[in-house]
Amino acid sequence: MESIRRYLQFVKPYRFQIIGTIIIGIIKFSIPLIIPLLIKYVVDNIIGSHSLSQHVKIQKLLYIMFTMLVVFVVLRPPIEYYRQYFAQWTANKILYEIRDQLYTHIQKLSFKYYSNTRSGEIISRIINDVEQTKTFVISGLMNLWLDIATIVLAIIMMFIMNGPLTVISILLFPFYAISVRYFFGNLRKLTRIRSQALAEVQSYLHERVEGMPVIKSFAIEKYEQTQFAKQNSNFLTKALQHTSWNAKSYAVVNTITDIAPLIVIGYSAYLVIQHSLTLGTMVAFFAYIDKLYNPLRRLVNSSTTVTQSFASMDRVFELMDEKYDIVDRDSATECVDVKGNIIFENVSFSYGEKEEMVLKNISINVKKGETVALVGMSGGGKSTLVSLIPRFYDVTEGSILLDGIDIRNYQIQSLRDKIGVVFQDNILFSESVKENIMLGRPEATMEEVILAAKAANAHEFILNLPEGYDTKVGERGVKLSGGQKQRIAIARIFLKNPPLIILDEATSALDLESEHLIQETLQELAKDRTTFIVAHRLSTITHADRIVVIEYGKIVEMGKHDELMNRRGSYYKLFQVQQLEQKETEVV
Repeated sequence: MESIRRYLQFVKPYRFQIIGTIIIGIIKFSIPLIIPLLIKYVVDNIIGSHSLSQHVKIQKLLYIMFTMLVVFVVLRPPIEYYRQYFAQWTANKILYEIRDQLYTHIQKLSFKYYSNTRSGEIISRIINDVEQTKTFVISGLMNLWLDIATIVLAIIMMFIMNGPLTVISILLFPFYAISVRYFFGNLRKLTRIRSQALAEVQSYLHERVEGMPVIKSFAIEKYEQTQFAKQNSNFLTKALQHTSWNAKSYAVVNTITDIAPLIVIGYSAYLVIQHSLTLGTMVAFFAYIDKLYNPLRRLVNSSTTVTQSFASMDRVFELMDEKYDIVDRDSATECVDVKGNIIFENVSFSYGEKEEMVLKNISINVKKGETVALVGMSGGGKSTLVSLIPRFYDVTEGSILLDGIDIRNYQIQSLRDKIGVVFQDNILFSESVKENIMLGRPEATMEEVILAAKAANAHEFILNLPEGYDTKVGERGVKLSGGQKQRIAIARIFLKNPPLIILDEATSALDLESEHLIQETLQELAKDRTTFIVAHRLSTITHADRIVVIEYGKIVEMGKHDELMNRRGSYYKLFQVQQLEQKETEVV
């Protein structure tokens, strides 16, 4: 199977550890196989002996029991410890490598992938499914061979004692193999369906936990309870289908493994009655049956869990096989010494092959250090246009040149390193204020962090927080106001100090007082840098070197504020409407 072959590539670097663990395990499982021989010796050679005195019998019994105590108390515990430790160490290292590669992979996936995929689904695959594959390492690559070795050793010892009785003991093996093949063939499919249903529940729950303020504000708890019940019920149905098939397999296989001891007891008792077998051999054989069929039962359990791990492998590699929409060209070079000249040459863009163009034949020539504002009605394509510069998406037609070179000829990471983006809804991580600012440049010193915060007009409010720069901001910065979050996001950009700045409606969600405070900061940030501003409030961009009006994906006007106002076109109308709305708000 392809998934197993690929998974073994992660296992390969640890093959010697796995082999070593198996060897230690074989030693560990071989020790209990001495017990049936011990029973035979005690019954036939000590208890059943007519030539030994009572004193000699007790002496022999004490001697052999002391030897066994040394083996089981002194020798076996460290063997058991190292078998368990090395097995878990190896499995966890393999899981670490897989998760590490998956995290690298998901960071390369484009915005398009994340817009079409629920975050809970991704988390489920990286956490739950990867963890489930651990069973394949422990049970499939280690315990499987240990159980097989135990079975083989038990059969060898049984053959030495009595060949015909051994054949009777393993008579049901073919039926066991057929039943396992039949029942567990369909289990992988059912396990995969169950895992998908569980991932959907997790995705739904993840979204609702994040959106709990919306649920509470609309008082729709009962409705949401019903919706969650549907997701939960779907998982329950799939889980019960999986459980039903699993239970049938256990019922049949365990019945087969339970019949075998009955056959051995009956036949061996007959041989004892016929004086063809010693009582000690009969008791030892029955003990070996337990050693023989217990590993078989474990193999049944392993078959279930390993089958589940196969389904999880499929889901893990399905995520790992997601194609990158944005990739480096083979000839891509590092982006260095950026001056900041940007040219859009007949740029058109569509989010999908069958979807209509969001941007149509856009051409703009932006000089180094120039501030360009993009305005227009919502849905016109402003944010889409600026998202093409750092290659969050690639142009469908045309090209974007940075200092005369198509941005697709630059290495993606080095290109984005030269661009600072401030979004309308900037995400802060739940770490400290300092750590959130240092995302702009992780290797920065504390002095540089403070300077960036001061430049972003954030230093004063940070000092007033309970633990200053070490204050934890909570998930998505929930403990901070909108204005405070934006100033921390701006401080990141000051710390990064890139030559290109994109401000995507960075103040539209703020009140006027906060907006005025941040506006001064943004103008300071834009000094001597090529800056693109996507703005909703036109009063915030009147200082721009050029204003571009975009409607329905096309440029309809371009010029300075005064020029556009004198033309009395689309920009003039938008400005007049906003001025009127502002006056009405002030009156109210």
